[in-house]
Amino acid sequence: MEQLKNESSRQYEYMEEMKKWVQKRSEELGRKLTCHVTTFGCQMNEKDSEKLLGILETIGYEEVETEEADFLIFNTCTVRENANTKLYGHLGQVKKMKERNPQMMIGLCGCMMQEEHVIEKIRSSYKFVDIIFGTHNIFKLAELLKARVDSKGMIVDIWKDTDQIVEDLPSDRKFSFKCGVNIMYGCNNFCSYCIVPYVRGRERSRKPEDIIKEVKQVVSEGVKEVMLLGQNVNSYGKTLEEPMSFAELLREVEKVEGLERIRFMTPHPKDLSDDLIEVMATSKKVCKHMHLPMQSGSSRLLKLMNRHYTKEQYVALAKKIQERIPGVSFTTDIIVGFPGETEEDFKETLDVVREVGFDSAYTYVYSKRSGTPAASMEDQVDKDVIKDRFDRLLALLKETSAKNCKKKVGDIERVLIEEENTHEEGMLTGRLENNLLVHFKGCKEQIGTMADVKLVEEKGFYYMGEQIHG
Repeated sequence: MEQLKNESSRQYEYMEEMKKWVQKRSEELGRKLTCHVTTFGCQMNEKDSEKLLGILETIGYEEVETEEADFLIFNTCTVRENANTKLYGHLGQVKKMKERNPQMMIGLCGCMMQEEHVIEKIRSSYKFVDIIFGTHNIFKLAELLKARVDSKGMIVDIWKDTDQIVEDLPSDRKFSFKCGVNIMYGCNNFCSYCIVPYVRGRERSRKPEDIIKEVKQVVSEGVKEVMLLGQNVNSYGKTLEEPMSFAELLREVEKVEGLERIRFMTPHPKDLSDDLIEVMATSKKVCKHMHLPMQSGSSRLLKLMNRHYTKEQYVALAKKIQERIPGVSFTTDIIVGFPGETEEDFKETLDVVREVGFDSAYTYVYSKRSGTPAASMEDQVDKDVIKDRFDRLLALLKETSAKNCKKKVGDIERVLIEEENTHEEGMLTGRLENNLLVHFKGCKEQIGTMADVKLVEEKGFYYMGEQIHG
């Protein structure tokens, strides 16, 4: 613990040093230095970007919407092969920006930077990049920036793995009324299609007292809803000196006064406990929304994916959750076109969609990812076959979603108002406990507050509603 406190103190010292440098540069230019963070990928990356922006603003940079900034950071994703191509395309455009503004600095971080071949390519083909760091040392941004300013050359600082968790640093939240809170890092599951364990490292959990402290802090700043984040939240606590289960952590988070909603992602079907189901069923704050990635309904493919459950086990678990938590919203992830997927395998997936009746799903076409076991598997599925299956899956999901939506029409639901509706003036968009959206009349001053809304009309994946006053 003392070591982590010392690391936080070190980083604040670097921030103070860089604050002086930024102030001097601003005076020379006669304007504030600007920054921008472009984020690719998941909610873990979004959370990391909030930390990066928090550090940059602490040392004096001003955030702008455009990538044409004095310091531009790309926080990268590498889950799919085309994510790499996307970054290289962006870097081609940024090179021209840097030619127009030689003082511009460019930083690259995140999952993609954990791959050696990527670092080599950037060193040789994109020499104008200033700082490269990975997923494990986000907290070192001020220190790396200082090294770049002192050396005038490219700084590369990639850690293969770490057991360190340094959280007590600035963060600039995207929303004032909701935020993510990391409860753990890394993944030990090694699904055959997934690169995450190789780039995020092994599982390590934050101490519960540190999580509770952060939740209390953000709630004191106006946050109504927190999303507890981990690659597999069911594994929370296993690396702690005094183990604590995820269900026990939820009970502790629920005690935080002023907090209205708790969400979490992502649980894994292989080790979701009865205790977790019980907490969801009895809690007044944990949202009745279960996002449970299925990936495929074929037991044969699930084995090839290294998922550690069968079709029958997944369906039984879903039924158990639905019986214990009536009206629970069920969402999932589904991959179409995994190597060797036959028409029979795909029909098994459709069977599960019908049986569970998902409210919605994140659907993905299988993307070959170098460095994963699945990339070298034979029987890669033809693109036309994948497209046909993908379209059929979406059509069925539309049916199940509409059927579920209809059940709530006429109900009055508690809603967290998130934003103005961009399609119609005078309309707001709020999020229900089950994670679906509802659009209704209201004023923008209500954003970030809770309201009661009657669900008047279902639109498949969302509702039109009327706000209930008094």
